[in-house]
Amino acid sequence: MRTLNSLVTLSACGCLLALMSCAPRVSGDARSRLPLQAPSHQAITTLDARNATAPEQFQIKAPSEAPNVVVVLIDDLGFGHPSAFGGPINMPTAEKLAQGGLRYNKFHTTALCSPTRVALLTGRNHHVNNAGAIMELATAFPGNTGVRPKSVAPLAQMLQMNGYSTAAFGKYHETPPWEVSVSGPYDRWPTGSGFDKFYGFIGGETNQWAPAIYDGVTRVEHEKSPTYHFTTDMTTQAIRWVRAQQSLTPDRPFYVYFAPGATHAPHHVPKEFIERYRGKFDQGWDKLREETFARQKAMGIVPQDAKLTLRPKEIKAWDEHTAEQKRLFARQMETFAGFAEHTDREIGRLVNALEEMGEMENTLFVYILGDNGSSAEGGPEGSYNEMMALNGIIGNASQMMNHIDDWGSPDTFPHFAVGWAHAGNTPFQWTKQVASHFGGTRNGMIVHWPRGIKAHGELRSQFSHVVDIAPTVLEAAGLPFPTEVNGVKQTPFNGGSLNYTFENPEAKERHTTQYFEMFGNRGIYHDGWTAVTRHSIPWVLDPNLPALADDVWELYHVDKDFTQAEDLAAEKPEKLKELQRVFDQEAIKNHVYPIDDRRSERFNAAIAGRPDLLGGRTELTVYEGMTGIMENAFLNLKSRSYSIETEVEVPARVNGVIIAQAGKFGGWTLYAKDGRIFHEYNYFGLEHSKIGSSSALSPGKHSVRLEYYTDDAKPGSGGKAMLFVNGKKVSEGSIPKTQPFVYSADEGVDVGMDGETAVSRAYKEGDNRFGGKIDYVKVKLLKNPD
Repeated sequence: MRTLNSLVTLSACGCLLALMSCAPRVSGDARSRLPLQAPSHQAITTLDARNATAPEQFQIKAPSEAPNVVVVLIDDLGFGHPSAFGGPINMPTAEKLAQGGLRYNKFHTTALCSPTRVALLTGRNHHVNNAGAIMELATAFPGNTGVRPKSVAPLAQMLQMNGYSTAAFGKYHETPPWEVSVSGPYDRWPTGSGFDKFYGFIGGETNQWAPAIYDGVTRVEHEKSPTYHFTTDMTTQAIRWVRAQQSLTPDRPFYVYFAPGATHAPHHVPKEFIERYRGKFDQGWDKLREETFARQKAMGIVPQDAKLTLRPKEIKAWDEHTAEQKRLFARQMETFAGFAEHTDREIGRLVNALEEMGEMENTLFVYILGDNGSSAEGGPEGSYNEMMALNGIIGNASQMMNHIDDWGSPDTFPHFAVGWAHAGNTPFQWTKQVASHFGGTRNGMIVHWPRGIKAHGELRSQFSHVVDIAPTVLEAAGLPFPTEVNGVKQTPFNGGSLNYTFENPEAKERHTTQYFEMFGNRGIYHDGWTAVTRHSIPWVLDPNLPALADDVWELYHVDKDFTQAEDLAAEKPEKLKELQRVFDQEAIKNHVYPIDDRRSERFNAAIAGRPDLLGGRTELTVYEGMTGIMENAFLNLKSRSYSIETEVEVPARVNGVIIAQAGKFGGWTLYAKDGRIFHEYNYFGLEHSKIGSSSALSPGKHSVRLEYYTDDAKPGSGGKAMLFVNGKKVSEGSIPKTQPFVYSADEGVDVGMDGETAVSRAYKEGDNRFGGKIDYVKVKLLKNPD
């Protein structure tokens, strides 16, 4: 436990004295410029050190009563999912913390993951962070460049420079994709953004059974175990770090950002958790909404006069589906519920560890139940492979029925149907990405801090937003906002502290204006009203969207209409115009304009206009041992003609992978099996196109070349592949169709092996290293022959 009461131990020779000691104090303004500077000392004239008195060492220390801070951010969980907010999913850790702390039922996110995360971790709006969408969709426009400005120092950096130990575990998704390589730069990686320790994944999602993990900036392999699961792994890592940190520096508070990949797709969870929910969703999503709404009213989570919003016409009723579809859909929701409960159990392990260490009493524990509304990105019927949805390909039940019994297992990469997302956002309209409506932006939040909050088990209903968390932490720690960090003047917080709500449930709301925008869906909250317009639908990638200027706006008096159920736009046109003007002002001030409503197309850097690590290069030579090369750090071969050329030296009957991109759920590979050379294209795990040599390579040196010519430059087009060994064509074949925009969020290119999951079933996962020597692999873009 911390007992020292000085903030900064400084010079004993009169230059500066200890802050917050019984000696004369330096004002709190000393911390307004970071980092704190060591004092200068007068020159010492004494010859012999034995006869001289050394000045006290300069040590940065946090305020003596500053709490530990833990911020937990669950991914893609809806307001109506967790039991702590009336949902059907058993989350006892959330319930326990809520009983000992406060629930917030008017807490808001940005409607999408990266934007919410940057806003949470910096206290500034997502466009101020240049994160108008996810990092992989960055453009050239201010507000969307993907590059956090130096004037937007993260909370972790502020705390680190004020004497906190800091660590992040799990999902990050805030690093520009062209900076995710061995070439860096690393200043927008977690360890360059104020975190002493990072253990997790950099992209937007990961395979929970076979994740692509970084420890700091180093790619590491996960434990090879049949029971391995990433959420369990990251929790163990977090507990070990906190124990070690408190063992060595018990007087130093810690800040832990704990962000599981759960419950973002893929919905991966041990089967025992799925079975806990067998049969509990057979009633369907429409009935589930009614049941959840009734529980929310009974618990006081929503007002008694609140109305349940209608299901949008774009989402089919449960009863419109066949019995087989319903059986599949029920299994999808059983899996998701098990996934969420499993995640809450792991957070419970972290809480238990803090209690055992005696640290929970003075830990400000913020449990945010979703970084946006529940996700409809799985499409109308869900998907056994969520990467299809990210490529704009709508799945159908016929593709998935053979996976109903292993849904959630390592053989699937699944996402549930839209109807479940809508039900998970009860009682609100719409889903993740739809920033206009509360179904996309309202999430439950719990704040627990025994030493700092006397109220227990109470509800708070002041409007709040993720940008309020950083100011809340600084006030709780007794620290000022730094006006300058590393010599750069800082952009002020857009949010404000929520500490004023801790002991007064009736305190007047202080966050009175907040804009929302995502892919053209936009809204404004102002003094108890919202004006909103839904421009697009997450699962419909329509190139013929209406003009932004033609969008129809709605108006809700949310101080009286908790759920946005009664549109008053026709009754109060002047009020609507007033709020539209406020939106314009906020949009201009926060770099929201120009609005970009494109989605999948922006995965292509050339289309989006963002930097590309390889620039205009048309060829790239890579070498054995280069593994985990992220998709944005490699030549973009999608819907293009190209060649792959290599020189190898092999023993007899050589096996193993020469080069591969991505994995089991989509990608391509060039490999040897029993001395024969093969190329295989894996289309979303649904179709495999393979060509190969008929005879084995003799021991010695050989050249291997793959040529692929696309039929059309249109995204997703097929083409023809030809394989050459020592200059002689040995095989050719058609690849009927290809993945149009993206292979994987985190599985990259590996030379000499195929890491994480395997592209081909012809070799083993985790045991496919090339058995010969690879001199080089040259990848080159080609022009189609005339």
